[in-house]
Amino acid sequence: MRRIPLATVALALFVSQSAFAQWIEYENRGDFFAVNFPGQPKVRDITYSTEYAHKLPGRVYTVENGPSRYSVTVVDYSNLEKLEADRVNSCKATGGDGDLCNDHSKTDMRGAIVYATWGFLQKNAKVTHYVYTNADRVEGHELHLLHPDGSRTFASIYMHENRLYILDGTVPKGAPPPLVFQQSMAFLDKEGKRIRYDTPYANGFTPPRRVR
Repeated sequence: MRRIPLATVALALFVSQSAFAQWIEYENRGDFFAVNFPGQPKVRDITYSTEYAHKLPGRVYTVENGPSRYSVTVVDYSNLEKLEADRVNSCKATGGDGDLCNDHSKTDMRGAIVYATWGFLQKNAKVTHYVYTNADRVEGHELHLLHPDGSRTFASIYMHENRLYILDGTVPKGAPPPLVFQQSMAFLDKEGKRIRYDTPYANGFTPPRRVR
C-alpha cells in the first residue's frame, strides 16, 4: 500500500462528509509517523497492556470530525525485553521453574500485531473485511467492522522499529470510508524523512534496503 498525497485525493474529499474539514499532512517525529488527519489531533498518554500483561507507554492521537473519529495509537515496545528479563529473574528468585519462568519477550513482540487485531475482533461488530496489508512495505493487518448502529470502523495495525501503530477510522452509517486517513500512513526515520523499503519489512528481522 502506498501513501496517498493530499493533492491526489481532492475528489474523494469533495464527495466525503469530511470535505468541510481542514485536512492536514500531520507528522510526528517523536513517534516516527505521518498520516493525513482532518485537523490537528489531540494527544493523550496511555498505558498499554501487552498479551503477556506488560505495561508499556503509548500515546493516542485523535481527531473527532462531527460523528467521525480518527485515531492513531502508538505503543513503544523498545523496553519489553528488559521488562521480561526482570520478570524472569524475579520468577526464578522466588523458586519458579519451567514454563512459568520462560522468557516470552520475543513472542510478545512478534505477536503484537495479532494481539492488537484480536482487540478489534472482540468488539460488538461484524467483521466485513480482514486482510494482510502494508504501508510502504511495512507489513500489517487491515480489517473493517460494521457496528449495530450502521457505523463502520476501518482499522490498520503495523509494527515498525519496535513500535506498534494502530489506526482506527470510524465513520457513521452511509458515510464514505476514511480512505484519505487509512491509506496515508507513513513511517519516519530519526531525521524526519519518510521511509519506504524495497521488499516487505517485518519487525524483528533484518530490515530490507530502503528506497526512500
